[in-house]
Amino acid sequence: MSVMKSLWASVQGDPVFMRRINGWLTIFWIVMIPVSLATGWVSSVVYVSALSLWALVSGHWSAWQAARVEVAQQQEARRREQEDLAGDVVDRLVQQTDVQPADETSTAAHDVAPSAPAGWYEQRGRLRWWTGTEWSQRTSPLSSAHEAGASGERASGP
Repeated sequence: MSVMKSLWASVQGDPVFMRRINGWLTIFWIVMIPVSLATGWVSSVVYVSALSLWALVSGHWSAWQAARVEVAQQQEARRREQEDLAGDVVDRLVQQTDVQPADETSTAAHDVAPSAPAGWYEQRGRLRWWTGTEWSQRTSPLSSAHEAGASGERASGP
């Protein structure tokens, strides 16, 4: 008997196995309908009672499995609601990097060093004019390369 309990405990947590068993039992039940008609078992009270009992148990078994899945889904949803994934990612990035707050004189996220000469510099996939002290609003597509630019110089920003 302990072998049966052990086997049952190992398979009841496996929804794929349980669906397969239920599927095979359903196929067996469908096949038994014409067999019972051909053999005359349909008029047997014992056979009809056994078939009815199987249908009752199968229906309850399916409902029980569906309820177990629903409970597991609700628990997973609660767990995810309690997680702050975005906050965890930000905290981890802050811990793993040495990013410092930008000083107040910073003019853009991709600043050129203050000693860089004025000219066209690549910034975020385009060219942008650096005055020598700050970024201007003048931009140009990267492909035009500003051959006739004021400094004629192309450098890559940090």
